[in-house]
Order: sequence, then structure tokens, then C-alpha cells
Amino acid sequence: MRKLQELVQKLSGAVVKGNTERLVSGIFYDSRQVKPEGIFVCITGFRTDGHNFIRDALMRGASVIVAERDVEVPVGVTLIVVPDTRLALATLACAFYDYPAGKLNLIGVTGTNGKTSFTYLTRAIFRKKGAKVGLVGTIANLIDDRAIPSHHTTPEASDLQELFSLMAHEGVSHAVMEVSSHALELNRVAGTEFDVAVFTNLTQDHLDFHPDMHSYLEAKAKLFRSLGPGSKERSKYAVLNLDDPNSAYLAGQTQVSVVSYGLTAGAMYRARDIEIRMDGTAYTLDYPHGSFRLNLQLAGKFSVYNSLAACAVGLEEGLEPQLVQEALEEMEGVPGRFQLVNCGQDFAVVVDYAHTPDSLENVLKTARQVTAGRVITVFGCGGDRDRSKRPIMGEKAGELSDYCIITSDNPRSEEPRAIIADIEPGVIRAQGKYQVVVDRREAIAAAISLARPGDVIVIAGKGHESYQIIGDNVLPFDDVAVAREILTK
Repeated sequence: MRKLQELVQKLSGAVVKGNTERLVSGIFYDSRQVKPEGIFVCITGFRTDGHNFIRDALMRGASVIVAERDVEVPVGVTLIVVPDTRLALATLACAFYDYPAGKLNLIGVTGTNGKTSFTYLTRAIFRKKGAKVGLVGTIANLIDDRAIPSHHTTPEASDLQELFSLMAHEGVSHAVMEVSSHALELNRVAGTEFDVAVFTNLTQDHLDFHPDMHSYLEAKAKLFRSLGPGSKERSKYAVLNLDDPNSAYLAGQTQVSVVSYGLTAGAMYRARDIEIRMDGTAYTLDYPHGSFRLNLQLAGKFSVYNSLAACAVGLEEGLEPQLVQEALEEMEGVPGRFQLVNCGQDFAVVVDYAHTPDSLENVLKTARQVTAGRVITVFGCGGDRDRSKRPIMGEKAGELSDYCIITSDNPRSEEPRAIIADIEPGVIRAQGKYQVVVDRREAIAAAISLARPGDVIVIAGKGHESYQIIGDNVLPFDDVAVAREILTK
């Protein structure tokens, strides 16, 4: 329990009506989760407006309502009106949980692609040191070895601060998290003190949310602008991909020192003499104090970039080069990221989360690089998301595959055939050979039936996901499990 007055004084521009001396039990944005004496914050979402659920929150015992407009509340209930309830949610949560990020060494990574792989690689490095590590991301939230289900790439502000508080309470020393552009734009990480911010790359995605690519970049820039003096006695820095032209802009947005990585001359952490195989990648890392050879069990040029960023953080944090090298070489892979499905067949099956034009291009280029056979691609595009990338993904698949099977991804509220119709012009423009199989299971089976010895099948778009969203239904569906089931038959 915390005294409301201690929390309210952190809010900017708040108008308070009612008792602030009361104790509050927690902070909630979902009226169904409200507990007695809790604060209910009315968030205006994409489909619903929290202001419409005030009565439900009150029935469940809310004693404080935080809203963006003057609303009627019963006698005895405190009303706080603020300009922005999303920012208020983050501010209140940080104060309620006593600023838990200040008790962790917190590393945040943002970018279109590579965030998940970077977090797992960095986690492996610090665990190799013997540290207790927390992870926040797309696949799961982790406290050491304990998994906590993840519903957003970056959780809502109150969930995030509660998670940080739990990490600090359980002795976590380092936490690494994916920081999405949505989270930055919607103030989910407002008030969170980061020590290191990492940028992977910026390519087209989320233009259903951001008006244009500049707005998308500006959202990412918020993470780097937030770096600066805080409660911790340690140096803070940004880690930027020198090969991405947007890094120059981000470097100018931060007040801390910048560490660079990449393949081009001038990068502080540079990869050279790269070898890419189906079962892994090797390269020599040159860094300010020496060099060593890395033999990764992760395939693809993108794995070079992701591991370079992880190396930069590990070495900048003062870890021994041999420890960093061993930790990365022991990593067997990240779920749904160029994940091989091997049931003894004489062709390769790869499952990857690639759901943007750039990530699909990278995966297919890797597949082409490691096989003398054909590349057969199974892919679709998500419904209720950026429509403009659909023909672009179709064109990439048509250019880089010998054969494409266009299917459903997560159609959500859209008609699957309408999504496929948006993809087809791109494949046709690239003069690609393709067929349409709307049912994803049947599409995977069709690809496997077409495969010959030495071919590579790439099943793209869903990666680690264990479900498929069709309409309002969330149905069990795991690309790896489905492919394995069909292969064993």
C-alpha cells in the first residue's frame, strides 16, 4: 500500500478532487483487474475507451479514478484529471513501485529487426558470468530461468514496473528488454531509467501506426534522448549500427557516448572474414582492445549484426573477451529465428519470424547462400496491420525464391483472400512462380511435398508464435510443430 499523496505529487498538470491522504493498493488500466482501494487509470485504446469502464472499476472497489476529462464519481472516490492518462499511468507506476529500474543494470534495444535475438544473446553473456538476468520481450518475460507470458513486445507501463520490481526483489542484477516503437510512442517506458540503449536497424514496418518512416524513427529516438544522468553511479552509453544510415541521426539525439558496430571500416566493433553456413556463422571480431574468432550456431548475416551488438555491450560492461566468446558460441538458437526443423529429411526446413520486407529479404538471402538447391517460401501477411508492405514482401519473395506458396498469417479481422490479393501483385511483378493455399497447415504440407534433396523450405512470418488469430478466435498453431508433424508422417 502507498499513500496517494506521494504518487500524485509526481504528476504534471493534475487537477485533484478528493482525498489524497488515503492508501492505495495498486494501479490498474483494465477494469476487470481492479482490486479494492486501487487506482483505475482510464486509457483510451485503439478499440475501447477506459472512460467507459469507470462504473465497472468502481464496482470492483476502485477508490481513485484517473481520467483525461471531468467525470462524475461517487462521494468518497478521488478523481484526478490529467492531460495524458498514458503518461500518468507510467508516472504513477514508477512511483508506486519505487523506481525499480534504478535498481537494475537496464539495457534496452530498439529497431525493426533483431531485437529478440539481441536480448537472448546478451542474456547468455551475463548468465555466463553468473549474473541473475531478467529479460523482457516478444517471446516471453524471464526472471532468470522462470518464464512469464508476454502479451506485448513491451508491456503496459504498470505491468512493466511491477515486473522490474519483481526482478529487483529476486536479486536480478542485469535486465535486457525489447523497446518497441509502440511502447515509446505510447509512454509505456516513460520514467524508466535505461543505462544502455541499442539500435539494430530501421526498415519499413508499423506504418499502420506511425504516419510515415520519419515518425517511426522519431519514436525510436525517444529511447536515446532518455539516456542521461540518473540515480545510478555508472556510465551510460548508446550502441548504434554504423551500417544503418539512421544511426547518424540517433547519435545526435543522445547526450551520452556512442559505441558503434557493423561491417564497415570505422566501426568500433567490426566483423570481418565472415562465413555463413546452414548450421551457423563464423567471423573475426575486431574491437578496440583486440580481436577473436567467433563460431556461432546461428545462421545468417543478421546473426552477425545481432551478435556484434551483444559483444559490444558485453565488452563495454567490462566482461572478459573469452567469456563473451564462449557464451555466444554456446547459444544454440532463438525460438523462431532461422530455426531448423530436422526430422532426418534430405532437405532443410527453416521457421523464421520474418514479417517485414527487410527481414524476409535477409532470411531468403541466407537460405539462398547456404543451399545449392531451390528455395521454397511459405509466407503471408498479418491482418489489421500495415497494408503497404504486402506487395513489397510479395516482390521480395518472388525475387529470392524459386517457388512461393502464399498463405494466411494472422488474418485477424480481415478476409484471408483479400490479404493474399494484396501480396500477389508483388510476386507477379518479380515474375515469381507461386500458388495460393489459404490454409496455413495445407500450405506447409504443400511445400514439403514439393521439396527435393538439397532444397530449403522457409516458413516465414510467425516464428515462435504458438497460435493463429482468425477473426476473434485465437487458435493453436505452431509452425515448428506443424512442420515436424508433417515431416514425421
